[in-house]
Amino acid sequence: MKPSHNDLPDFSTGIPSLDDTLMELRPGDNVVWQVDDINDYRPFVDRFVRKGLADGLPLVYFRFASHVPLIEETPGLEILTIDPQSGFEFFVGTILNVIERKGRGALYVFDGLSELAADWYSDRMLGNFFMITCPFLYTLDTIAYFALFNKRHSFNAVESIHQTAQVVLDVYRNRECLFVQPLKVDQRHSPTMYRLHVWGEDDTFSPVTSSTTISDILSQTPQPWLDFSTSRPGIWMKTVSAAQKTLEALRNGNASDQDTKGSFQRLLRSAITRDDKFMPLVSRYFDLADLMSVIQRMIGTGLIGGKSLGMLLARAILKKRAPHLHELLEAHDSFFIGSDVFYTYLVQNGCWDLRRKANDLDFLIEHNDEAQQKLRSGNFPETIRRQFMEMLDYFGQCPIIVRSSSLLEDSYGNAFSGKYNTVFCANQGTPQQRLTEFMSAVRDVYASTLSVDALSYRSQRGLMDRDEQMSLLVQRVSGELHGENFFPQVAGAGFSFNPYVWDKDIDPSAGMLRLVFGLGTRAVDRLGDDYTRLIALNAPEKRPDASAGDIRKFSQRQADVLDLTSNQLISKDFNAVINPVSRNLPLELFAVEETSTTSRGDFYLTFDRLIQDTRFVDDMRTILRVLQEAYDYPVDMEFTANFSADGRYRINLVQCRPFQVRIAGDATDIRSPDSILKEDLLMESAGPIIGQSTSTNIDRLIYVVPAIYGKMSVSERYAVARAIGRLNRLTAATPGERLMIVGPGRWATSTPALGVPVSFAEINAVSVICEIGVMHEGLVPDVSLGTHFFNDLVEMDMLYLAILPDRKGHSINPELLGGLPSKLTTLLPGSEALAHVLRVIDGKDLPHASRLRLHADSFGQKAFFYLG
Repeated sequence: MKPSHNDLPDFSTGIPSLDDTLMELRPGDNVVWQVDDINDYRPFVDRFVRKGLADGLPLVYFRFASHVPLIEETPGLEILTIDPQSGFEFFVGTILNVIERKGRGALYVFDGLSELAADWYSDRMLGNFFMITCPFLYTLDTIAYFALFNKRHSFNAVESIHQTAQVVLDVYRNRECLFVQPLKVDQRHSPTMYRLHVWGEDDTFSPVTSSTTISDILSQTPQPWLDFSTSRPGIWMKTVSAAQKTLEALRNGNASDQDTKGSFQRLLRSAITRDDKFMPLVSRYFDLADLMSVIQRMIGTGLIGGKSLGMLLARAILKKRAPHLHELLEAHDSFFIGSDVFYTYLVQNGCWDLRRKANDLDFLIEHNDEAQQKLRSGNFPETIRRQFMEMLDYFGQCPIIVRSSSLLEDSYGNAFSGKYNTVFCANQGTPQQRLTEFMSAVRDVYASTLSVDALSYRSQRGLMDRDEQMSLLVQRVSGELHGENFFPQVAGAGFSFNPYVWDKDIDPSAGMLRLVFGLGTRAVDRLGDDYTRLIALNAPEKRPDASAGDIRKFSQRQADVLDLTSNQLISKDFNAVINPVSRNLPLELFAVEETSTTSRGDFYLTFDRLIQDTRFVDDMRTILRVLQEAYDYPVDMEFTANFSADGRYRINLVQCRPFQVRIAGDATDIRSPDSILKEDLLMESAGPIIGQSTSTNIDRLIYVVPAIYGKMSVSERYAVARAIGRLNRLTAATPGERLMIVGPGRWATSTPALGVPVSFAEINAVSVICEIGVMHEGLVPDVSLGTHFFNDLVEMDMLYLAILPDRKGHSINPELLGGLPSKLTTLLPGSEALAHVLRVIDGKDLPHASRLRLHADSFGQKAFFYLG
């Protein structure tokens, strides 16, 4: 047991603000400064020495390296020069004798340790020196400073030093500024301790709150202790080692083309992709160094999956084809969890049998609760837990996001939009708390592989027999801390082809954006009674909600943010988010002030000045065009952007994939119906209409009666949704049948008050989806371009249309619909309680040999549904 500290002085770094950041130096602290240059260690030594001498503390400088001395001879300072060449035992013994002689409470400064490894020809001996010296110093309640050079040492040597030291700090220099990021501060914790801090001109250390600044600095600095490729023995290590030797030879001009291509192909198929459509793209835009940089940031083995590949590929394409745009991108410093980690997790936690039965969709739906519980309660191997912890040390207390990246995801033909989970980690608390939160997020994504939505999607697309392993992409959340809330200023989804032509001036091939303020969840999830800004990239000021009175009504009201106090993702009123921090935001780019007397001082989102006064729209259009040309296919992407007061911005490209859209050709030229009698017209729409134009028979109509549904309880509305799911499965079993669903509010909403809460798996056999804007005053169907729901519609080649009964060109005939014969109780015996609200009308059962006919012109934005 260590003696009491009551008789010891208060130790200090000599920099009061740094003392506050570290919650003071404590007796026994061994402080390791990891630097690129010895001159970055010197300022910290200087302040530490000056403070120690001023306090009259015994101070020893161990001088043994070839670099310029860190401290000049000064009264009160003892300098001991030792030659490492005299041997390990003599060197260590001399130092320990001095420490023992000085006794408790002394201060020590060591030269840069890295030269010891060269003198002793061994990284391991460096680690041994540290593991002998530091515990001895700790027992004597000393404070010791050590420097370790980056890029010099093996993983094992660095790991032993990290485990033994009490305090480990990374030091970075960027544009003459020094930054410090604590990696380890033993038995101390604060909400900002593990953030990157900047040493300001006023001698203060302040947390850096901008993801752009942090990723710019950290991504440019090699982190040898994070090279996970060194911790995987066997055939993988042999492959990686051979590739590393080839890369070194290539840099020295000594590698043959054959060796380079061989190493590239082996790494490509081992870790990046085996998809025949993507391999040529990777070969064109990646080189061997690119592949090695991915593998060095990869936990476990296997493939990185589709989402990771798409993000990396898009960035590589822009770097080669549009360097000026690549310079706008926020640097990425992501990590990748290989697909083999998923399989290992299944096997070691007794989940393999559930996975083996994945082909039996009915079995897994019946036993889904059991499958979810088992997948969410497993444990990870100790080697994987350790690598998770090292990755989290790198991110510090910056928020991160754990994204699915399965082998089939984001590929040509299969997007899996929203089928697998993505989990935000606020990443606050102690290191152990942050590890627990992260592992829970990983389990959550793994569990989503056996969700009903994911399995139904795979079944419908004939993918049940395909190898579908789950890799993960771990990314730093883009944005900045404002008060207790962390968020990007702008986020959204972009498409190189726009399937919604709401104005004659819109060119579909120019693409479109779906834009929100705050986290992008509000852009890709269909949540709540809210709206987003849709931008046609060739006509950005043409709004679907064209009239001035509608702009405020259909603006975004809520913003999604990470609350770092409660450690969770929340939705908050936009004005509640910005009011405390508006001076730190270029608010005029995004919002305008209310002019009404009741709301004066509040703001509402338009993004008008962002569109008019910056090059953002032009740059996004060019990015999408360049990516489409490289893919030779339409693309969609997710992004964030953060602006400075002068309009400059950085874009974070977080996802890119082929956009599974059918670009209309001659089929768009459909003949209008000759004439429709008023008494035969069931519905009429003047848009929005999205999808392929068509003039066709509808085999079955499912109609949710708005007037009755609006009076139902929440539980009754869920009962309606489940019944629709059962009807959908009947259609799925009848190939070629065209099913149309018509209902109030928003289909697939998570809020029953806003529409019909079906999952997409419960309507995946539908051909036409129609939303009626009658749930409550002010709510209109949300076009939802850019959401996972919309991507599903496009990928399944579904037609979407909306009916707004109070607008010109829209109508619905509830009396005629109510008079047509319904087959609900015949198709679903026992559903009599729903017969008054849920009507199922088959076209072949209509009187007078009539048929249900749909004419929908997506270019003319006009649709008729009638008896013909």
